[in-house]
Amino acid sequence: MAPHMDAPSPSGSLRSSLDGPRYTGLSLAPRQRALIDGYRSSSESLTDGASTIADVHTYRPLIPGVYVPTMCFFEAKTEDVDTTTIAQHAVRLARAGVTGLATQGSNGEAVHLTHAERYTVTETTRRALNENGFSHLPIIVGCGSQSTRETIEYCREAYEAGGDYALVLPPSYYAGLFAPACETIIEYFHTVADSSPIPLLIYNFPGAVGGLDLSSDIIIKLSRHPNIVGVKLTCGNTGKLNRVVSATRRLTKLYDYDHPEFVVLGGSADFLVQTLAVGGHGILAGLANLAPKACLSTMRLYLEGSMEEAQHLQDTLSDGDWTAIQGGVVGTKAGLQAWLGYAGYARSPLPKPTEEQAQKWKDGFKSLMELEKSLD
Repeated sequence: MAPHMDAPSPSGSLRSSLDGPRYTGLSLAPRQRALIDGYRSSSESLTDGASTIADVHTYRPLIPGVYVPTMCFFEAKTEDVDTTTIAQHAVRLARAGVTGLATQGSNGEAVHLTHAERYTVTETTRRALNENGFSHLPIIVGCGSQSTRETIEYCREAYEAGGDYALVLPPSYYAGLFAPACETIIEYFHTVADSSPIPLLIYNFPGAVGGLDLSSDIIIKLSRHPNIVGVKLTCGNTGKLNRVVSATRRLTKLYDYDHPEFVVLGGSADFLVQTLAVGGHGILAGLANLAPKACLSTMRLYLEGSMEEAQHLQDTLSDGDWTAIQGGVVGTKAGLQAWLGYAGYARSPLPKPTEEQAQKWKDGFKSLMELEKSLD
């Protein structure tokens, strides 16, 4: 079990730091010890031009909860990255009690950003959390690329910018030329994990990689790597999620749901209760940009055994998520703008919504946002 200490988290989470004497004499599972040693060696080797970040890196374990793939915001006229709004959004989510944040995901328009802009977004998010009393919150950073070399580069840049974990999609452009039995995919993840200064989460999102859908067998095989510590399943396959949870639980010597060695997250809020019902550890879901408290309350009620109340909230989450799924990042930003007064537009070539579309998405989020406001 990883070491933990009480931390000032609004959600009551447990957090721990690498620094200080609290690690002396503690008995750690091999994977947690390897991760801590990895952080220490990374801090020693990645200090050129990034000493400030390296000095403050701590071990922030992934625990069950609600993780948010944050939006990226842009200046209205120039489409330059809007660091002020990025910071304010991160702090709003942290104050709501979320378990962690993710940058450079689909909702973060990573495909629209340069390497330097990706670095800026993650660094801005880390600084905003640290300066507002949320330094214990982990940041997961999207690092997938079509080449092994660039993916490793993204992982190193993510660490230098203050990221704690790398969320990695499988490559797909040349999928028709890959070796049989997913050997190319396995080699890709193993090579990246061997070279990354931060642990990896597998990102299974067939819609983003030309339909490439990793099987539970492949995910379970990859989970054995000491630097691969979790998976986000946006495929929506709860049977697969159950198989991965069950297998990785059996592979853990002393399994502890509250402090898993391999975290299994649903990739959408519309199956939060379903994820929990089969043993999953929560969600990493874009809808929490709009309604973090509704997601957190649903999970809390389920874990407390209030099934009927949890299902009632899940109904609202599912309806709201359908609006988000249909509108994508454009619709979600329109919802944020309509209900919370900020977000602006996605970077071109994504279109700006028409007045009719904006109203449709605002109406689609109405019940969700009324629930969210009732939880203030």
